[in-house]
Amino acid sequence: MAVPAINISIDKSTSFSQDFIVKNSDQTAMNLTGYTATSKIRKYPEDSSYNSFTCGITSSTGVINISMGATTTAVLTTGRNYYDIIITSGVGTTAGVTTVTKVYEGTVMVTATVSA
Repeated sequence: MAVPAINISIDKSTSFSQDFIVKNSDQTAMNLTGYTATSKIRKYPEDSSYNSFTCGITSSTGVINISMGATTTAVLTTGRNYYDIIITSGVGTTAGVTTVTKVYEGTVMVTATVSA
């Protein structure tokens, strides 16, 4: 299954927040009870340095919110960057195995802020 690509923009030195809805194959919202989410931004996908987004989950509606404070966006590299969102299930029902899934990816255009 292809991972949805959503491109986003972040203005340096400002607060950022964006919601994403994780859907099942039938396009209904996925119940994310027991899941955690991780999201990072890197200048290049293979770059060893990164900044993490704060991730929040509204389990019943399948919504993942990623956010970043102004102090963190201030240190992002201007220009095109890359991000993804990974969800990890709690201990699954199949032999106690957890599932790790990439649910979104895309580019992040980071722009300078004149007034900050």
